[in-house]
Amino acid sequence: MDVRDIIKRPLVTEKSTILQGEDKYTFAVDPRANKWQIKQAVEQIFGVKVIAVNTLRYKGKKRRMGRSEGYTPSWKKAVVTLAPGNKIEFFEGV
Repeated sequence: MDVRDIIKRPLVTEKSTILQGEDKYTFAVDPRANKWQIKQAVEQIFGVKVIAVNTLRYKGKKRRMGRSEGYTPSWKKAVVTLAPGNKIEFFEGV
């Protein structure tokens, strides 16, 4: 798996914006990726030093549209803690 396939997109929410003050950044990642792969991908893409990676799995919710039923996709979130003094410039203007 390529490092660009592991990190899907950054997550910008109210909670993730507050966590940036603690040098923590959130990303939507590939559900098959483990913590070590996520750490390597963030270090290679953004050129920072990662201390810890915490992951959360979200199960898809059941949705209805008239008579038809379906599920939203299941996904995985990663909260990445950076070493003091490191920042990801991508998030600074958001």
